[in-house]
Amino acid sequence: MLPYDGVDLDYSLQGKTAIITGGAAGIGHATAEFFHKKGVNVVLADLNPKLDEVAKEIGENTIGVVGNVCDVDYPTKVISEAVAAFDKVDILVNCAGIVALDNAETISADAWNRTININLSACFFMAQAVGKYMIDNHVNGSIVNMASQAGVIALDKHVAYCAAKGGIIAMTKVMAKEWGTYGIRVNAVAPTVVLTALGHKAWDGPVGDAFKKTIPAERFAEPEEIASVIAFLCSKGAGMITGHNLLVDGGFTIQ
Repeated sequence: MLPYDGVDLDYSLQGKTAIITGGAAGIGHATAEFFHKKGVNVVLADLNPKLDEVAKEIGENTIGVVGNVCDVDYPTKVISEAVAAFDKVDILVNCAGIVALDNAETISADAWNRTININLSACFFMAQAVGKYMIDNHVNGSIVNMASQAGVIALDKHVAYCAAKGGIIAMTKVMAKEWGTYGIRVNAVAPTVVLTALGHKAWDGPVGDAFKKTIPAERFAEPEEIASVIAFLCSKGAGMITGHNLLVDGGFTIQ
């Protein structure tokens, strides 16, 4: 159980330690930068061979642990290095992911399996390892899994991606139900298109302009907007929020 001891009006995360998968780029990197500004010790978990340079650019109390999120031993390695550097782990943000676009009748087994393995299975096993660490060490922690609006609605050519993100939402609910008694909160964040480098590459131009017209807010999200939502969910201000999938979609899915 996570006892109520007041709301922090500043939504402080000062002194917390967070593992962020996919932390070298995109939403993961934006979250790492946001957390660093909030006084969080940041552990980047990413394939990028220049991860140490990325960590140095973010600033002090930031380290990188290079590896593949799909490797069975990688979660244990990340947790061990995080604890060695900062004594404990309070937060996990699962941001690592890929998109493979194809029709349901033509998507290859390889594309399907890669999408499920990276977006769902790796997310589960990292959360499983961090959750067990938190339970064993009596840490009242927070886990945020990156879902998507594709987890709650159908999108053309997104069959594997929709399946993976829908799985993340269901997984998040089960973890929240089972781990609430240990004071661990587990939530998901489900963005619309986010203007990361890959987002710009995929959606700049006429296709993106047409899609924006279907969104009540009439724009896409900036990475910092997703990072700020993640930070809120990890703060005491969200102490009674668990098992929730928070849509950050400009109203796209209300239609």
